[in-house]
Amino acid sequence: MPQELPETPREMAERAAGVLGPESDLFEDLDSAGFGDALTKAVRANLANPTAPARAAFQLASDFARIPLVATARMFGHDAEPPVPVDPKDRRFADAAWESNPVFYSVRLAYLAAARFARDTVGSAALDADASRKAVLGLDLLLDAVAPTNFLATNPAALKRAFDTAGASVVKGAQNFIDDLLHNKGRPRQVDTTGFEVGGNLAATPAKVVYRNDLMELLQYEPQTEQVHATPLLCSPPWINKYYVMDLAPDRSFIEWAVRHGRTVFAISYKNPSKQMSGTTMDDYLIHGPHAALDVIQDITGAETIDIVGLCMGGALTAITAAYLTQAGEGRVGTLTLLNTMLDYADPGVLGAFTDMRTVARLEKKMRRDGVLEGTSMAGTFDILRANDLIFNYVVSNWLMGQDPPSFDILAWNADSTRMPAAMHAFYLRNFYVENKLASGDLEIAGRTIDLGVIKSPTYVVSAINDHIVPWQSAYKTVNLVSGPVRYVLSSGGHIAGIVNPPSPKAWYMVTESQDELPPGGEAWRSAAARKQGSWWEDWAQWSEENSGPMRTPPKTGSGRYPVLGDGPGEYVRG
Repeated sequence: MPQELPETPREMAERAAGVLGPESDLFEDLDSAGFGDALTKAVRANLANPTAPARAAFQLASDFARIPLVATARMFGHDAEPPVPVDPKDRRFADAAWESNPVFYSVRLAYLAAARFARDTVGSAALDADASRKAVLGLDLLLDAVAPTNFLATNPAALKRAFDTAGASVVKGAQNFIDDLLHNKGRPRQVDTTGFEVGGNLAATPAKVVYRNDLMELLQYEPQTEQVHATPLLCSPPWINKYYVMDLAPDRSFIEWAVRHGRTVFAISYKNPSKQMSGTTMDDYLIHGPHAALDVIQDITGAETIDIVGLCMGGALTAITAAYLTQAGEGRVGTLTLLNTMLDYADPGVLGAFTDMRTVARLEKKMRRDGVLEGTSMAGTFDILRANDLIFNYVVSNWLMGQDPPSFDILAWNADSTRMPAAMHAFYLRNFYVENKLASGDLEIAGRTIDLGVIKSPTYVVSAINDHIVPWQSAYKTVNLVSGPVRYVLSSGGHIAGIVNPPSPKAWYMVTESQDELPPGGEAWRSAAARKQGSWWEDWAQWSEENSGPMRTPPKTGSGRYPVLGDGPGEYVRG
């Protein structure tokens, strides 16, 4: 079997980045979500009804008996069917020794057989759907943790590197481990941030701060074309993590892309909340966030309407803002672009295991005590859910192989975490995830019950096929909630890599030829959609040009009422 080339550090980072997201971590630890309790229930259920576990144990014994026979046959050049399927896409076992060396071949099969036994046993337990889902997720973490690739003695690639470096990789790995133990709470570092600087090679598109309140700063980006479209564009980011995921790095910035395509762009940069902001509500985010930004933009540009691009939670707030203003009789919101945004939370995907009533109640109690949900508390849960990519990938590379963590802009942004105000986050989790009030039309915010059906603006909806935070099938439901024309696009990548998606040979997206009558369900849409090479950025630029008004001279930066307060990216992003 030909040896597969190992991933470069950048490729590993890009693969991990495909599953990172602004909502990546909602809770402090697994206990708060009840994973341990669910596994305990599974054990008790199997003790009460041991028939299925007994069958699984018999299968395991049979697998273990066959492993040495199959390994011996292969050693002498005979083809032999392994007792348990081997996934060729499992990159943990990419080294050729897992196939060519009978010892490592046997170790891998033993691990896979034991993993199948554990999954069959837990999967057969008579549990309710919520407990079953949590038990499976908890078990997957345990199985990922005990994989033979995570230990020096049973990782052939790490042993080879130790031999080739005369043990230097082992020494360096031990140094990395000790450093992470002392300075990173015992977790392997995902990124080397030393080469990145906010305002230097991150958040670098030239801009000025033209407004500041206690919640956000508003940036106005300098024009890069002689003329611009008459309708300005407001970028509404999530307030989990910082805004510059939309302005990541030169040539990898959606904001830069929009500016270069003749748009007058403004962006909200939220303040990193302190404990003194614990009472900040979702109402505050609406009124002092997009609502205030629209007032400033109209004063500076004189535009009658303003287009809005919203990402993730910022996308939900964008739709709420559009409905809120429309219901008030205001028509100043132009088109909407919703990036990896969920408006119907009936099926939130993997995060459903962390947003049940009991778990949210536990989190509310913690936030009432602390005033905020700390960024460090939010830094672990999604890592656990994607443990192979976001934890053990770096255990192997940093600790066993003695390599430095990759230097990658998305991971550097992801490490720049923020806190969540207690009142706002509790409201969000309970009203959106637990009770799904936005989709049902029962969400009351800032004195108004939000009706998404009043939105008649042209809307561009982007989802990412590998998004585990906002499943694309759930994001697709937006087409049934708004009343205006919708262009729906399914992109390559994950929650963040699907948005940081500049044109490249690897980029692709799916779209239907006719957008007049989209089917109600995502799978029906997908069966009719065509895959196109390129980035959705290019498709959006064409759609945007058709909806953003005639060309004009760029407006001045700031105004008499809202003068320039300083250079971008501002002060709040550094907090």
